[in-house]
Amino acid sequence: MIPEGMDMNMLLQQAQQMQAQMQQAQEELANSEFTGSAGGDLVTATLSGTGELKTVTIKPEACDPEDTESLADLIVAAVRDAQHKANAMTEAKLGGMTQGLGLGF
Repeated sequence: MIPEGMDMNMLLQQAQQMQAQMQQAQEELANSEFTGSAGGDLVTATLSGTGELKTVTIKPEACDPEDTESLADLIVAAVRDAQHKANAMTEAKLGGMTQGLGLGF
């Protein structure tokens, strides 16, 4: 149901503008890279904006043959850090786009 006094053409225009903005934001995100780190930068991981793991960098001092479990934990933490950064950017770019429609939902 359309709120009283709302012009249908204006509503359609706003929806088209929002769609164009969302498409542009999605393209920007897809072309972005997000780097996370763990262990004081002993391990870094880079994700594409689409979530693809691009690189993992491990400093030699992180490699203890007697403690591979800690290295694995650092890798997981670095990837999670990069995912968190990507999610935060996605929310920042796309999260508030529906608020400008003035529909009162």
